[in-house]
Amino acid sequence: MSSPTATLQLKANAKSRVLAGHPWVFANEVEVLLPAEHDGEVVECRDRVGRFLGSGIYNSRSQIIWRRLSRERVALDATWLRGALQRALARRESPNAHPPTPNPPMRRLVWSESDELPGLVVDQFGDTLVVQVQSLALEKRRALISDLLQDLLAPAEIVFRNDAHIRKLEGLPSEVHTRSGRAWAPRWVGIDGFDYWLDLEHGQKTGFYLDQREQHPLVAGFAEGLRSSRPAGVRVLDAFCNQGPFALHCARAGAAHVLGLDSAEDAIAQAKKNAVRNGVTVEFQLANVFDWFTANRDVTWDLIVLDPPPFAKSKSALEGALRGYKELNLRAMKALTPGGILATYTCSHHMTDAELRGVLTEAAADAKRRVQVLAFCHQPADHPVLVTMPESEYLRGYILRVE
Repeated sequence: MSSPTATLQLKANAKSRVLAGHPWVFANEVEVLLPAEHDGEVVECRDRVGRFLGSGIYNSRSQIIWRRLSRERVALDATWLRGALQRALARRESPNAHPPTPNPPMRRLVWSESDELPGLVVDQFGDTLVVQVQSLALEKRRALISDLLQDLLAPAEIVFRNDAHIRKLEGLPSEVHTRSGRAWAPRWVGIDGFDYWLDLEHGQKTGFYLDQREQHPLVAGFAEGLRSSRPAGVRVLDAFCNQGPFALHCARAGAAHVLGLDSAEDAIAQAKKNAVRNGVTVEFQLANVFDWFTANRDVTWDLIVLDPPPFAKSKSALEGALRGYKELNLRAMKALTPGGILATYTCSHHMTDAELRGVLTEAAADAKRRVQVLAFCHQPADHPVLVTMPESEYLRGYILRVE
């Protein structure tokens, strides 16, 4: 492979995380920015004494000007891209992969830096791939990536969901299209024993939150376990329910009453359709969850799921987000019957596990409830976490017994 043609050098006093293995370099950490002609291309990075730190993609229009591809000299060509995609597939198809690959596969195939492809996300929904391209370098090679995915996996269609806000930070336009040029019609898709009405071109994110698949049956198991101590039946509240997978799983597990709340009209409409299709009884309401708790403070539940959207979309928003998470969990703890279960999650990658634990500690103290940890929750193995990149770990949670 040919070597990168340009070099970035860290400032002498830079305390860059890249020196500790993080794959990013920010604009204020280098001596001199490279000309715009290098945007979207591979350049090498060196520390202040000239030691080689790796090859990475460059974009002078982004705050993150360099994202490491490899600690070796590589070219971002068809050979390297094919190899990176094959390695990502192999990680998910190994005999030790957990959970086992379902048939048809419903999984994340590529998770950005964690799979050596900064800014590329690929989700598989059976015979359809949903691709998000979020970096300039990979956008310039989008047609090649499309061809390689077609060759490696032979999908019936590839949907490009290039409408994430992060593209603006890379100077990229927002657009959605398919490889074939034909519209992908919404349809029923089977996931973990349930049919969901999916719109992969226009639904949220890539169409379905695959990262919570392991949590749905886990939480349903706790709902089932409560039945012996709840002679009147188990009551479940699924807050921020989206398309309703937690609610559907709990209803099938035998919960007597299940209510799902969400502030998005399209999500509630889909959730209602999903419940009818799967023959389970669940009530879904359009509501602001905070306001709903305020208006229904005397209503109690045996199990509550809190799976909100990210409150902290930036570091500057973290302080306010922590207050929001604390208030939300406080209201949920107060609304639980003694011995009830709280399944609480955050997908804000700016929020550490220690901060989430602190929020739960404060909420438990204010609620004057004894709270025990039953399970620590995190994103599944097909969303791999880089030890040197905290941002690659964004989903965490706890299942708690509130006495």
